[in-house]
Amino acid sequence: MPEKALSVGEYLTLVNQTLQCIPSHEVIVEGEVSDYRVAQGKWVSFDLKDEEAQAVLKCFMTTWQLKSPIEDGMRVQLKGAPKIYERFGTFKMNVTEVAAVGEGALRRSYELLKKKLQDEGLFGEGRKRELPRFPERIGLLTSRDAAAYGDFLRILNNRWGGVQVLHAHVHVQGREAVGDIVGAFQFFNALPAEKRPEVLVLTRGGGGLEDLHAFNDEAVARAVYASEIPVVCAVGHERDESLADFVADIRASTPSNAAERIVPSRQDVLYEIGTLEQHMESRLRDTIQDQQFSIERVTNLIGFILERQKDRLSRAQEGILSRVNAWLPRLSDRLSGSERFLRQVDPKRILARGYSLVMAGGAVVRDAGQLEVGGEITVQFATSSAQARILRLKDKGQQKLV
Repeated sequence: MPEKALSVGEYLTLVNQTLQCIPSHEVIVEGEVSDYRVAQGKWVSFDLKDEEAQAVLKCFMTTWQLKSPIEDGMRVQLKGAPKIYERFGTFKMNVTEVAAVGEGALRRSYELLKKKLQDEGLFGEGRKRELPRFPERIGLLTSRDAAAYGDFLRILNNRWGGVQVLHAHVHVQGREAVGDIVGAFQFFNALPAEKRPEVLVLTRGGGGLEDLHAFNDEAVARAVYASEIPVVCAVGHERDESLADFVADIRASTPSNAAERIVPSRQDVLYEIGTLEQHMESRLRDTIQDQQFSIERVTNLIGFILERQKDRLSRAQEGILSRVNAWLPRLSDRLSGSERFLRQVDPKRILARGYSLVMAGGAVVRDAGQLEVGGEITVQFATSSAQARILRLKDKGQQKLV
């Protein structure tokens, strides 16, 4: 009795289910890229060739899964799961990760990504920020096992103490490196302002292009670009150049140089303070001399003004004395004339000739009508006076005095 036949679709479904049942059905395959294409700006397809067996594996992925640019002829390693597309009946590899391998392929991928990021403006000098002169908190992104970690801290403490270092332990190579570094940037930038570092340092020692691959990854470059905190990148030796170096605000040649770029030397600061002190002292002396000169000028000016006023006062005094000397004789003559006139009209001189002055009630009596019988009067002579009483009054102004 013949077995039941499967439709093509059922058979392809069975094959896919069988592939998925294989333990760790995601595999890593290495080969050369050919027939590389991008459709609608998001669907990536290419063939992976095996030169020795001349076998071809069709691959499919999306542009956002492609972390590093690839092109035809480049040797890559990819990670993915095999799948038969029932609609087309074709066997393809669903790719989740792809990375260039070999010095030449890595170099070409590096150049392609560098041009892409440069065209987007990630390397622009105008966006780079200055570092604080005396940072209090530094965020350090590196492996605690790397020599760069010890070199950076040693130089930092030798040059300037009292800086708080917040260390984020990250892998600096291997498959975990990119995720660790991007996560560390996100962690530091998410901290509250009062706890956030003032500068971030991304560093590791030297190595080949494959060893530094994480620092040439697009996700890491964009994390450096997006950081709200200024970034110092010190990857490898002086000759090494990573994409993270180009994006960072400051590129240091080595981990030790990164510490030198971030904090000043105590000796340099002391020398600067001493120089500034001498400069301020010199400026202060110049200022004091200028003020003394100004005071002397003002003093001389005041002395000149006072001398002029003294001369004017002296001339005015001489004029006044001259006028007084000319006026005093005239005044003396006038006083003498007045004195002679007063002597002539002096009642005592008249009384001395035998006349007397009659006063009643303190007033001079000019007519007998001013008197009353029995009233008291005072008779003033030239040298003496006498009291009298009116006995009677006579007509025609005649009166008898007692």
